[in-house]
Amino acid sequence: MKVTQQQIAEALGGDTALSLSLISSWESTHKPVLPPASRLAQYATFFASRRSVESRPAHLLSEHELTEVERVVRDELHTQLLSLRFPEGPQYLEDPGQFGPRPLTLSGSVDQKIGGGTWFFPDQSPIIIVCGSLPKRFRERMPFMDTKDPDYVRSYGLADLDALLEVHGHIRAVNPVADVRICRSDELGEDDFTAHLVLIGGVDWNPINRDITRRLDLPVRQQMRPRDGDPGYFSTAEGDKFEPLLDEANGSLLEDVAHFFRGKNPYNASRTVTLCNGMYGRGTYGAVRALTDARFRDRNEEYVRKRFRDTQTFSILMRVRINPNGAVVTPDWMQEQHRLHEWPAAGE
Repeated sequence: MKVTQQQIAEALGGDTALSLSLISSWESTHKPVLPPASRLAQYATFFASRRSVESRPAHLLSEHELTEVERVVRDELHTQLLSLRFPEGPQYLEDPGQFGPRPLTLSGSVDQKIGGGTWFFPDQSPIIIVCGSLPKRFRERMPFMDTKDPDYVRSYGLADLDALLEVHGHIRAVNPVADVRICRSDELGEDDFTAHLVLIGGVDWNPINRDITRRLDLPVRQQMRPRDGDPGYFSTAEGDKFEPLLDEANGSLLEDVAHFFRGKNPYNASRTVTLCNGMYGRGTYGAVRALTDARFRDRNEEYVRKRFRDTQTFSILMRVRINPNGAVVTPDWMQEQHRLHEWPAAGE
């Protein structure tokens, strides 16, 4: 199949014009200019499928649009391109930035493969994980929260630390050449809003979540807790109401309700927004673990691919069960009883 540099420029540029001279410089056989590492994932995705050029303009397929065969081809191409781009091995970025050197190997053992999936962003554009801050009354109880203290720890003031650590590590592993940052909701600059956004935590402590939920007109709404002791609930457009389950004897959490949403970023339609939130922190952690837990992520990714085959936007409201030791049981989306509400509805 004939592919032109114009088509590559269209696909890799997305909504931003990419010049033919730039593509030519990368593909020159005489004096080639090495392309940025972040472009290699895009090249691999482009050449993994003929469908990249079957429409005009040419475009990159999203992760969920790729077939299983195309994903295998994409991953193999990406590995080959990385080895050519960084032949010295072990392969590292020349400019590691603030996070230090980043290994570029994507795959693990056959049954523990970490590449691809919902958390892989083919364009390798910046990914910003946005988390809320603990309210002042909670920060005052935490040790090392005074900036004048020599042992000051900034992270102690962040909400949903379990979920934050889990998702940050996984996203970094799956997107080794992308800029992945953690920001408090009050730290985002005007340019940050146009990146891929991953929002951790509910509407109570993450105002960015509240704003984006309003802009997206989601089919699921999280109702803010009127007081710390009140459980709050999720409601749906159909009028259903889902609350966490607390032990009547001691008030401990037995089962939380959590929400996972992926769709277009309302601030930049060429980027995505992902919501992972629960009524309590362990619900948020469960929403994250659904697609990071090595025991369940492949099953849950398979469910997403089959159930939401024709859309890049989807929403799953789920149960997150807590075991007797207080630990989170990762939701299994293959089990109907774990899923409370899905959107789009089957057949839409």
